[in-house]
Amino acid sequence: MLRNYLLTAYRNLVRHKAFSLINIAGLALGLTACLLIGLFVYDELQYDNFLPDGDRVYRIYNDMSAKEAGSVVAPVPPMFGTTLEQSFPQVERVVRILMLNFDANNLVEVREKSLYEKGRTFTDPTFFEVFQLPFKYGSPEKALADPSSIVISDKMAERIFGDADPVGKQISVDKQPFIVKGVFYSNNRFHLPVNFVLPLEAAGLPAERMKMWGWQQFYTYVKLREGADVQQVEATFRDIVGKQIDPDQNKPFEYKPYFQPLHEVYLYSANFKYDQAIRGNITYVKALSIITIFILLIACFNFVNLATAKSAQRAKEVGVRKAVGASRSQLVVQFLAETLLLTLISVIFAAALTSLLLPSLNAFTGKQMAFNIFTQPSLLLLLLLSTLVVGLLAGFYPALVLSGFQPVKVLKSAVVIDSRVGRIQWLRHGLIVVQFALSIFLIISAFVVFQQVAYLHNKDLGFSKEQIMFFQMRGDKMFENYETFKQELRQVPGVKNVSIGYGFPGDATAGDRIITLHNGEQKNHSVTQLMVDYDYLNTLDVKLLAGRGFSKQYGTDADHAFLLNETAVRELGFGTPEAALGQPLRWQVWSDENPDSLKEGKVIGVVKDFHFKSLYEKVEPTVLQIFPGAYWKVAVKIDGGDVAGSIAQIKDVWHKFSPDYPIEYVFMDESFQKMYQAEDKLRTLLWIFTGIAIFVACLGLFGLAAFAAERRKKEIGIRKVLGAENAAIVALLSKEFLILVVVSALIAFPLAWYAMHVWLQNFAYRIDIPVWVFLAAGITAAAVAFLTVSYQALKAASVNPVANLRFD
Repeated sequence: MLRNYLLTAYRNLVRHKAFSLINIAGLALGLTACLLIGLFVYDELQYDNFLPDGDRVYRIYNDMSAKEAGSVVAPVPPMFGTTLEQSFPQVERVVRILMLNFDANNLVEVREKSLYEKGRTFTDPTFFEVFQLPFKYGSPEKALADPSSIVISDKMAERIFGDADPVGKQISVDKQPFIVKGVFYSNNRFHLPVNFVLPLEAAGLPAERMKMWGWQQFYTYVKLREGADVQQVEATFRDIVGKQIDPDQNKPFEYKPYFQPLHEVYLYSANFKYDQAIRGNITYVKALSIITIFILLIACFNFVNLATAKSAQRAKEVGVRKAVGASRSQLVVQFLAETLLLTLISVIFAAALTSLLLPSLNAFTGKQMAFNIFTQPSLLLLLLLSTLVVGLLAGFYPALVLSGFQPVKVLKSAVVIDSRVGRIQWLRHGLIVVQFALSIFLIISAFVVFQQVAYLHNKDLGFSKEQIMFFQMRGDKMFENYETFKQELRQVPGVKNVSIGYGFPGDATAGDRIITLHNGEQKNHSVTQLMVDYDYLNTLDVKLLAGRGFSKQYGTDADHAFLLNETAVRELGFGTPEAALGQPLRWQVWSDENPDSLKEGKVIGVVKDFHFKSLYEKVEPTVLQIFPGAYWKVAVKIDGGDVAGSIAQIKDVWHKFSPDYPIEYVFMDESFQKMYQAEDKLRTLLWIFTGIAIFVACLGLFGLAAFAAERRKKEIGIRKVLGAENAAIVALLSKEFLILVVVSALIAFPLAWYAMHVWLQNFAYRIDIPVWVFLAAGITAAAVAFLTVSYQALKAASVNPVANLRFD
């Protein structure tokens, strides 16, 4: 019986080649898109899932409800970890990770070999007890117990030692010697980009500094014991923190610590400040998942539409089968068998296309996704399940329609006379409306995303980022003689200006407080601190609104002068830039020897707001001051003449001051370009999959237009005989579908506006959704539908009317 069903199904698919080809192409493309997106989404959801006991690990973060504005901050004070470890029996392990720039290069040397490596991590010895990464060499037990120990990744070990076991060998990091105690297997689904791990003691932090409650510099993770109530621990800990940091003590913010489950860190931290971990975005994962559902629905609706449109052609077949004794259930099974066979063929093509396209998707996303049914049995099971689900979803209703025709009626007449016909027409129209509503929704989304991403890349940031070479200072000689180093750089032909500091746009910045005096009363404010030199404003072309910039002509600028941005003027209550000039400020100096020392000075100038972070974040109140103790980056402004020659001479100056370190540099505009990589990729993916969705919808429309022309061929012949032009025939057949597209647009417009409005709220600076986007989407959909239908209409209108009228 099964063989008969499959054989009959095969014969029907071959007999109706156009129907089969359109459905197979639509389903195959739709399923390919779904498989590719599904693999991407699955990979995003796998971060940190490989870690044993990961369900008991939490990251501590702060929701800092500032008096000016709230923010969620990833690093926390060192005392958070100490308190959790000492005061909570529910806590099994705590690990603190010193927040450093994981992207910064560190010089690694082994004998004559030297290279730069990223991903340095200073941490507590409990790191490998909380994050149980498997070891290739050595043992995680007490691997970080010695201050001179180092644990490296397998990839780093291979680059430095080849295939040899490096345990016990000496390795130097930035001229500091360490002994390799272990090699761990790196995992690209670990949210911390760890490459080599050093004990916290190796960072040389003073013991008193580790007892501070206000120094937010540590990623802190806690592993709870089995059965511990995380909500209870969180609430109790919050009470303890609240008592230590009393918001009534004129603090600029209030700490509210939260416990974030480990499996949420990667996808649910997009809005965290000062978070250098690898981060995805759950919004984009959800958006791509929705697109997958849209494409799959469009492909399935194609089949339903085409099958019901074709029902008239198969009515007599059903009548004959029923007349010779076939039951309705047998016919249902027969038609479902056809659908399942068609779906199976589509799935096979989709699997092949996915295998071909996946390497390109991996290269585009930087992932290492795999698709091999021979090594991944779960994929084979998924494909078989997809065949069954999609086949039943697409074929169930058409099977009921086709099997429900009454043999007496269909065999008496040359056309189908049945009460269901009207309902089928409404169903078909409804499905076309849904298809094009989804397509128009995607078109609008693609347009809006394109406009927002273009805005991110092109918005005036308030400073000049072009032709600025950017690198980190290295070596004692360079730090001790930074002024001489700077002057020699300025002598290089093609160099327009040089600035040395901490807090350049696109790089790390520091959050701290500043103290104002109002009627003799001190008030604390949370601000961003940029440690600059005398040439910072000129190098970056930051505009002054009032007062003056720092100048060596004023001997007090280094120790008693501050600059503010516009936002700081407002937030600190000074009113206008002019009114801010001369206002007294105090800052608690960053000093391990004298942590209570204050820098007292006045505001000498106000600069125009400039964006030193991504446009996800609002410009913050910012204080600029001269503080050489924090200098570590150099920005060199180069003219566009001989860039290569200027860089070569800059390297010569570098080697003069830092002969033991190779120079590593980037250009500032590249740093800003990297900020929006996720949005750039989303834009590209959205355009690709929107194109697929529209193409699949048009395949169905193409088939429906063909069947409409076939059903109305006599009418077309009569109209042609009576003198109708081809344009009139095209309008006749196109009108019905264009009306449906208009209805689709009316449904899609408000839904798309709402979805894009919600997405744009993620950005502090964003576009207003333009009206032309909706008009363009509607016109695009209508034009595509018209071109698709008009082809079939022209084809039908071009046939000799005699041929249409000759046959019944």
